[in-house]
Amino acid sequence: DKNKQILVLGLDGAGKTSILDSLALNKVQHSKAPTQGFNPVCIDIEDNQMEFLEIGGSEPFRSYWEMYLFKGLLLIFVVDSADHNRLPEAKKFLHQLTEANPILPLVVFAHKQDLEAAYHITDIHEALALSEVGNDRKLFLFGTQVTKNGSEIPSTMQDAKDLIAHLAANVQ
Repeated sequence: DKNKQILVLGLDGAGKTSILDSLALNKVQHSKAPTQGFNPVCIDIEDNQMEFLEIGGSEPFRSYWEMYLFKGLLLIFVVDSADHNRLPEAKKFLHQLTEANPILPLVVFAHKQDLEAAYHITDIHEALALSEVGNDRKLFLFGTQVTKNGSEIPSTMQDAKDLIAHLAANVQ
């Protein structure tokens, strides 16, 4: 379906825009300001143009998340691995989304892995209770980080990008 997008959701401050910009440029690009509303980004992956839609993660915009779920090819959910206090909140929203659409493929980015306080991805898996988000869905978890502006994106982000292209191409 040509009109379907790859949804990029997560709490405010998780790093959604930085990840998208870095994937688009293949170079690390930090974003400072939180997304107010919607941020559509087209990214060329393996000769395909893929449309990503980031929806702001702060309170006023979360009400839109579920409305867009059924327009999604897949869901990328970004969490700040170092923000331990907000992981229960991230888990709550992630589970609401996965219950609302039980078959949408899910890619979780455990972001900011370069920070000292960051939980390891196995801890993130547990904190988000990813084993409970449904057996009928494809589920992937990546540890990601964007370090120095302008440097090449880390190999995990390149791997995630390749996987996203593969998943999007194979969604029925």
